[in-house]
Amino acid sequence: MPSTIVVGGQWGDEAKGKVCSYLATHDQFSLSIRAGLGPGAGHTVVRDGHEFRLRQTPAAFVHPDCRLALGAGTLISPDVFLDEIERLGLAGRIKIDGRATVIEERHRQADVSNRFLSTVVGSTGSGHGPSLADRAMRTATLVRDTPQLAPFTADVAALANEALDRGERVLVEGTNGFGLSVLYGTYPHTVSKDSTAATAAADVGLAPTRVTEVVLVFKAYATRVGPGDLPRELSPGEIRERGWQEEATVTGRPRRVGAFDMQSAKAAVMLNDPAYIALTCLDRLDPAAAGVPFQRLPSAVRRFVDEVEDVLQRPAGLLSTGPDVRATIDRRGTVAIPAASA
Repeated sequence: MPSTIVVGGQWGDEAKGKVCSYLATHDQFSLSIRAGLGPGAGHTVVRDGHEFRLRQTPAAFVHPDCRLALGAGTLISPDVFLDEIERLGLAGRIKIDGRATVIEERHRQADVSNRFLSTVVGSTGSGHGPSLADRAMRTATLVRDTPQLAPFTADVAALANEALDRGERVLVEGTNGFGLSVLYGTYPHTVSKDSTAATAAADVGLAPTRVTEVVLVFKAYATRVGPGDLPRELSPGEIRERGWQEEATVTGRPRRVGAFDMQSAKAAVMLNDPAYIALTCLDRLDPAAAGVPFQRLPSAVRRFVDEVEDVLQRPAGLLSTGPDVRATIDRRGTVAIPAASA
């Protein structure tokens, strides 16, 4: 059975959480593992009118039969994690790899007090960079050495590989976006680690040969929070005119907005090599696209989908026409998806 990695193709905020929650439910994934960073990288999931803002929990939690985990490459804030577990009622259902790095209060303080991080980088202040610096120096505290997290500790890499050995479906949920990668993004205005599918696989303990497919998520327009390059950026007036005002899930800061940029998208496709792409927020291009089947999409939206597929040379297997998980057009049975190795 397949292992699927979902990653973002822009500067975060691509609605990866919506895509992951849809895939987990529709494709009946048995295990979903969060990769990437920590509580500064939020996901928003909407189901049946209820909105869930997540900072540590995999978005697949909406599928009640899906086990949840956080990989060794993630960063864990015990307070944020335990609050979400209680709020969402996930005790007994979620595990953290004991090798994951713990974010401590001193990391958060170092983050917010560092002028370079707060002004040049535009850090969320969640402590990601300082905790990763300690990990690199081998002085960081690990989850396995943290008593309050002991009930949740497991060998997540083994869980993932054993699930695949049993023929179960495994989902890997990436965070942030390609343009924020510390290796391939708009350095120094990036997050503190790489955000490509290859790193997501390593984060959860999957060898490259165990990855069946990558799904690359693009929003119909691009957004980012904080400084750094944003191709085709719109003015505040243009953003209001198009109704594209947004706020970041974690910080609440207003997002900068740019029209869809094909050149940066092509770079994301090259370095992630997706089997197919997911295009989200099509209803923000034209409200008439909200919740309709593919045949009833407005002509301008259909042309946009065709153009993206033509330029990127990848099928748009999933189209999102609204924030709710169910507002998804699944075209995977009608477009040619490249065969992946088992």
